[in-house]
This record gives sequence, C-alpha cells and structure tokens, in this order.
Amino acid sequence: MKTLEIQLPEETAVKLESAAERLGLSPQQMLLLSIEEKLSQLDEEFRDAAAKVLQKNADLYRRLA
Repeated sequence: MKTLEIQLPEETAVKLESAAERLGLSPQQMLLLSIEEKLSQLDEEFRDAAAKVLQKNADLYRRLA
C-alpha cells in the first residue's frame, strides 16, 4: 500500500471527521471510500462517452457505405 499525505482546510477536515464518525469509520477509511467511488464514477463516465462516440461512428460509417 502507498501512503499519501494531503493538507485539508480546517473546515473540510472537520466535515470529514464528523461524517466518518457518523458512519462508524475512521477519516482514512472515509477518504479511501470516497476516492474509490469518485474513480469508479469517472470510469463509468468515460465508458458512457466512449460508447456514444462508437455509436455515432457506426452510424456515420453506415451512411457513408
């Protein structure tokens, strides 16, 4: 596992600690889950965009044929 160090504004750190406590998680666990969720969303958005481009290209190639 790799260790990263980040600096958070005080207000953000307090919000993170509060949310983690409500969920019964450590702040580190909360950050890890949040990062994994965001990366998953980005992957999904990319796949959706790629699928749209491929569909448009297929339509274009069909019309050009």
